[in-house]
Amino acid sequence: MESQARGAPVPRVLPYYVAFSQLLGLTVVATTGAWLGLYRGGIAWESALQFNVHPLCMVIGLIFLQGDALLVYRVFRNETKRATKILHGVLHVFAFIIALVGLVAVFDYHRKKGYADLYSLHSWCGLLVFVLYFVQWLLGFCFFLFPGASFSLRNCYRPQHIFFGAAIFLLSVGTALLGLKEALLFKLGAKYSTLEPEGVLGNVLGLLLVGFGVVVLYILTRADWRRPPQEEEQALSMDFKTLTEGDSPSSQ
Repeated sequence: MESQARGAPVPRVLPYYVAFSQLLGLTVVATTGAWLGLYRGGIAWESALQFNVHPLCMVIGLIFLQGDALLVYRVFRNETKRATKILHGVLHVFAFIIALVGLVAVFDYHRKKGYADLYSLHSWCGLLVFVLYFVQWLLGFCFFLFPGASFSLRNCYRPQHIFFGAAIFLLSVGTALLGLKEALLFKLGAKYSTLEPEGVLGNVLGLLLVGFGVVVLYILTRADWRRPPQEEEQALSMDFKTLTEGDSPSSQ
């Protein structure tokens, strides 16, 4: 049985999975804040605590908000396609801005302390993820929000956009795990193997990150949970396709 919403039916268990993903995501953010507050002294910009801005911003931006942006098309099933696109794009903008603050914080902290930049696997993966995320958003804006893109171009690029969206999200989770492990080893060293409280909390945070990533990915990959096209959207798409490509056999 499926509950009937306004328009397209909503799969019965989808709201529970979405609610669970939000619970996990908020717990990830709260646990990150607790870790930084209890064991790293909190966060501040003009002090030695500036580094702590980095993990908090990255978790909020490239993990939680990016995950929510990916779920927009599963949650808002009966709103207009344009409104859903705009919300999807805006969430990605907020995620990018917050992540940019986190990136500036860590580079500025290294500069003040005289530390080297971009030597670790975490930093290489992090920079790659950030660049890919920006390119993904830029291409998504050009193809799906900018009115100049043709129907055929949008259809051609859509599978790549969907794939790289999920791939960048998973890379973000993996990069966060690398950074968490690096931070724990730098501070705890050999004590990490003695189940120090900070190490245990860090491990719990890592499991929560994995859990959030898995639940979001599961929701995204369920084909029967995709947002169904509304009748008026299908009609507009066909009209637009006819106007731009004509009625040739190749366009049918």
